[in-house]
Amino acid sequence: MTRILREADVERAIDMDAVIGAVAAAMRELGEGKAQNEPRRRAFAPGTLLNVMFATYPGGGCMGLKAYTVAAGQVRFLVTMFGLDGALRALIEADLMGAYRTGAASAVAARALLPASGSSLTVALIGSGNQARTQALALSRVLSIGEMRVFSREEKHREAFASEHSSALGVRVVAASSAETAVRDADVVVTITTSTEPVLSADWVKVPSLVIGAGSNFPNRTELPADLVTRAQTVVVDQLAVARLESGDLIQAVGSGALAWERVTELGTVMAGGWKAPAEPGITLFESHGLALWDLAAASVVLPKAIEQGLGEEVALF
Repeated sequence: MTRILREADVERAIDMDAVIGAVAAAMRELGEGKAQNEPRRRAFAPGTLLNVMFATYPGGGCMGLKAYTVAAGQVRFLVTMFGLDGALRALIEADLMGAYRTGAASAVAARALLPASGSSLTVALIGSGNQARTQALALSRVLSIGEMRVFSREEKHREAFASEHSSALGVRVVAASSAETAVRDADVVVTITTSTEPVLSADWVKVPSLVIGAGSNFPNRTELPADLVTRAQTVVVDQLAVARLESGDLIQAVGSGALAWERVTELGTVMAGGWKAPAEPGITLFESHGLALWDLAAASVVLPKAIEQGLGEEVALF
């Protein structure tokens, strides 16, 4: 039997701590060569875009794909999840689940890449949309945050975000008057926007710090300036094969000669113990583009919880 989970089912079954744990385990498997992930492929039609990405996650007992369309301002996400025996286990509406797994990946990277510190951290968020919400939630689960600053173009949006998340996360969240005000002296900077041009300046970013570029996955989009990429002591990506196709920040830096791909480390390598932190910490950049493996990791913990709660609908296929 195949279980169909709709957005409302996912919302009831999903848990950020569980998703973070699953994404961490999946990335470790990717670094060890046990899991596999294939980059996103896109096909265009008049007024419509189809995106397909797929992976195998043996540790989660599954393999599968995510397909989504973009048309008339609407995005529709579907994760198709198979067991390792080839049986179709689930069809999952995956808008919320996708936001959770993207936030979880930032949390996994932050936990792995930030030097150990007993002090509270300042986090800057550039962007206040739905994806920013799960970034804030995930980072609050793995970091000791003294203050979170949020900036976006619409004042009412950033004010509402700050008000809601201060109480929801139990963290001091403030609406910054500018991107510079948010970023200056922050220990962690997250960009999660749809911008096609840089949303901050390199000289705002302190040393040491962690910068997470999580909003852009098109080669013609840049959230981060080229000189920040150049200044970064360490550059980490979710997967090199994906970054070479989608990371506008890095593709343009490589094209200008400011960066060589040989300098770039994969998060899976970090998780599998194949990376050593620099003796003197500097700016660490993590470029997050989104992997199908993360969707499977999230599905691997959402589906059992949904079954346990009796959520969704079972249908006979194949």
